[in-house]
Amino acid sequence: MTHTLTAACSYQEDIKKSRFVAHAAPVSSVDDAMRFFAERGDPEATHNCWAYRIGQEYRFNDDGEPGGTAGRPILQAIEGQDMDRVAVLVVRWYGGVKLGAGGLVRAYGGCAANCLRLAERTEIVDLATIRCGCGFAELALLKSRLAQAGAAIQQEDFNEDGVALCFTVPRTAIGDLEVTVANITRGRSAWEVMS
Repeated sequence: MTHTLTAACSYQEDIKKSRFVAHAAPVSSVDDAMRFFAERGDPEATHNCWAYRIGQEYRFNDDGEPGGTAGRPILQAIEGQDMDRVAVLVVRWYGGVKLGAGGLVRAYGGCAANCLRLAERTEIVDLATIRCGCGFAELALLKSRLAQAGAAIQQEDFNEDGVALCFTVPRTAIGDLEVTVANITRGRSAWEVMS
């Protein structure tokens, strides 16, 4: 079960005199993630390291820390908590004590993981877009059954034969809903899975 965040959140931790602040947010595109990093990054900080995962797309940045000690552990924190459509920025202000490679991995990964662990999250539901139709007399019953299945109507087009509906529904409900629509319309509905 994959989750995303319901809202942006932050978490702060001091590790051997260095201050680490993690900022995490739900994002739906690479542009959203990059905008979030630009808005939350601190040019006065020693390092602004980040990672994001959006479906199959992911990227991370060590921002001058030794390779693999900051961005990758942040990404691993995202993946370790089964998160998607999430961007995490960890800002570090150096406090004078070197942490070493292992210490940096633990600090960046741990700070990101704690931020995500404490955040409010929501399950990502895989939605399908469906187009179907019905007669005027069947519309109220059809809408009721769509609502029960968790569908959200996106568009209604009325014509001389009835109504064409375009809606999104959890992909897991498609099979049962198709049978329900066929029963309500007595098989006259054109059922098309758009995506």
